[in-house]
Amino acid sequence: MIREKGTNRSLFFRGQVDKYTWVDLGSSYLPSELVAAFLWAQMEEADVITQRRIGLWNSYHRWFAASEIAGMCRRPVIPAACSHNAHMYYLLLADLETRNQFITRLKTVGISPVFHYVPLHSAPAGQRCGRTHGDLSHTEHLADCLVRLPLWIGLEESQAEVARNISSILAEIV
Repeated sequence: MIREKGTNRSLFFRGQVDKYTWVDLGSSYLPSELVAAFLWAQMEEADVITQRRIGLWNSYHRWFAASEIAGMCRRPVIPAACSHNAHMYYLLLADLETRNQFITRLKTVGISPVFHYVPLHSAPAGQRCGRTHGDLSHTEHLADCLVRLPLWIGLEESQAEVARNISSILAEIV
């Protein structure tokens, strides 16, 4: 009912009620035809899109291997028995101050990395609805260190320049 604007539309179409009416909270979560058309085109190209994203991810991973060896950052680790869809590429920096400096410096050269990970236990809904067990200092520390690098289809043309800027700024601030 929530998905159908708070109505009993599904029950009405199944003949379980004789009237279609508003019965509860809801909203319009169904995609518009235009959004559905874009989604369908992406679904048809999902394998190609994923392979291109994995190519971008792998390039970042190669470029930042030396930075990781030098102790400037940590790269993502994909366990051998796992695969991924390259939905993002991130670096883990030493601490919050280093991450903030890194982001500020990258913005001056037109690169907009983001940090977007808020541990669930500290999010407003997590505080309201959840509960924690034990010390979550590792989670909180990693949230302060994580920076997400630009990764989208079409980045291929400028990814090398982005990586050079990232490497240069890492070397300056670490």
